[in-house]
Amino acid sequence: MSERTDLDMVKLKAKLVETREELLSVAETSTESKKPVELDQTTQGRLSRMDALQVQAMAVETDRRRLVEIQRIEAALKRIDEDDYGYCASCDEEIPAKRLEFDPAAAVCIDCAK
Repeated sequence: MSERTDLDMVKLKAKLVETREELLSVAETSTESKKPVELDQTTQGRLSRMDALQVQAMAVETDRRRLVEIQRIEAALKRIDEDDYGYCASCDEEIPAKRLEFDPAAAVCIDCAK
């Protein structure tokens, strides 16, 4: 495939790299909230333990979603390096520039995403 001339690849790549770095930075600082919850009934009430478990579960899910987004970004950076960026992974049609400006990690066009 030929390189897309309607896309500012330098700007899109910089945005992807910046977002990846931000996500990695947040991941490093969020390890405290994923630690095992103390379940000692003598030091905490039942509602406090339930709240702590819920907070931990939310932190784990947030971390999982962050990892998925980092993987999407890595895949987009790989497509840029291989001159395959901007084309739908399903149908090989061009992904509209507006979609890529909104979500530079998008791998499929709107039709295939449905």
